[in-house]
Amino acid sequence: MDLLSDAGSIPAASTNYFLQGQMARNDGRQRDELRKVTITRHYIKHAEGSVFIELGGTRVICNATVEDGVPPFLKDTGRGWVTAEYAMLPRSTHTRAPRESVRGQLKGRTQEIQRLIGRSLRSVIDLNAFGERTILLDCDVIQADGGTRTVSIIGAYVALVDAFRWLKGQKKIKAIPITDSVAAVSVGIVDGHMLLDLDYYEDSRAQVDMNLVMTGKGKLVEVQGTGEAAPFSKDELDQMISLAQKGIRELSAIQEDALGKDKGEGNSRRHSKSG
Repeated sequence: MDLLSDAGSIPAASTNYFLQGQMARNDGRQRDELRKVTITRHYIKHAEGSVFIELGGTRVICNATVEDGVPPFLKDTGRGWVTAEYAMLPRSTHTRAPRESVRGQLKGRTQEIQRLIGRSLRSVIDLNAFGERTILLDCDVIQADGGTRTVSIIGAYVALVDAFRWLKGQKKIKAIPITDSVAAVSVGIVDGHMLLDLDYYEDSRAQVDMNLVMTGKGKLVEVQGTGEAAPFSKDELDQMISLAQKGIRELSAIQEDALGKDKGEGNSRRHSKSG
């Protein structure tokens, strides 16, 4: 099954608006250019699916664990469940942040992000097709330079596919129960210019900050947008969505290449691509 066979249905972004004028980005990228992406599969040998993903300076390990059983609200329904946990290592950021496990309570941001990852993955899965099992995605940020939630979604999707491949190899399922790919990217307005894939420096200065989750076929899963410094118009929103579509189209192709064309037996371990 080629999960990206319809990826061409994503309309090409109209770049006239957000590419007007000149702006030098911190890393020399064009305004509609992704940072370099590297996906390494089978990173942790014990996990049913494991990915180390690097997007610019942001690096995340995504592990998929298959467990028998489901949460109480799904017991005896025959349905499975996919959920996620998210964490940042203490020195993944410029200054050390104490482990939330030591504090004994998750921050609101952490809860928001791990729920976002879970929702995003469930949007492209047939939960009726793999029995009463839970697949837990652990997304651990080891270095943060902007976009940790979007990078986690990109990598977690690849790890999830490998977990389903493992289930199929164990003859516990007959087919991979994924209906489409899913990826995420940030866009924003910085100093009056629309940018794709913001790094930390850009994100910290953004007047508008937005994260979009989309499927490989171009359907929206989630849009998170905030006017950090000023409101933004409907036209600007449409332009940012178009810019994000361009990025998602490229990220979906990178995921597809990393997994291999055969969704059941792909053997690609590492894929790297500059933006």
